[in-house]
Amino acid sequence: MTKRRPGTGDSTATPRDQSGDTPGTLGDLLYADRSRHRIPEQEWVDIVQAIAARDQAALHALYDRAHRVTYTLVMRIAQNRETAEELTVDVFHDVWRRAPLYDAANGPVLGWILNQARSRAIDRVRHDGRRKRVNPFTHDAVAELQAAGFDEAIDRDVLARQVREAVAVLTDDERQAIEAAFFADMTHAEAATHLQQPLGTIKTRIRSGLGKLRAHFASGEGER
Repeated sequence: MTKRRPGTGDSTATPRDQSGDTPGTLGDLLYADRSRHRIPEQEWVDIVQAIAARDQAALHALYDRAHRVTYTLVMRIAQNRETAEELTVDVFHDVWRRAPLYDAANGPVLGWILNQARSRAIDRVRHDGRRKRVNPFTHDAVAELQAAGFDEAIDRDVLARQVREAVAVLTDDERQAIEAAFFADMTHAEAATHLQQPLGTIKTRIRSGLGKLRAHFASGEGER
């Protein structure tokens, strides 16, 4: 399959209704052009069955029919054009792989595609949200070292020593909880499951551990 980025060199990638305005809802997009006849569901099913038989032309036909609404749904969840373009292409790669598993008895083709799009978009938003959480070690260590007069290009070895010294003030339980939440990219609930501890316990350990780290750097211990 040749990847085609929605929104790049494609005048249909940014959906607009007949008045030229961007649709306010997903329904606006689905029913914007009322002059077009509604495609029978069996035609959609036939296309997916052809894709299951590895017909690339059928995949392109499905993409032409469904990529606009797929892109719109992903964009509304991800709120990022580049991410929406990437995930829309990924969705149709998923369709290519999963077409043999499609069962018309479980719902219409478009709903099947949009469910995949929604799942991908939500997963990406959650993943990106975790990555954006502040890393207490790099943030606090850098801030304190810069305040002490260090150059912005902090030597990695010096920073590594600061982090090791900071971690030493934590209990093993606090360290494990913070490592899971900030370095293993887990949510607090996932960290609790991973460490086989109650969620409230994990939150308490993270809170107490971060408090110790802040106190450690504020005391000037990290400057030695």
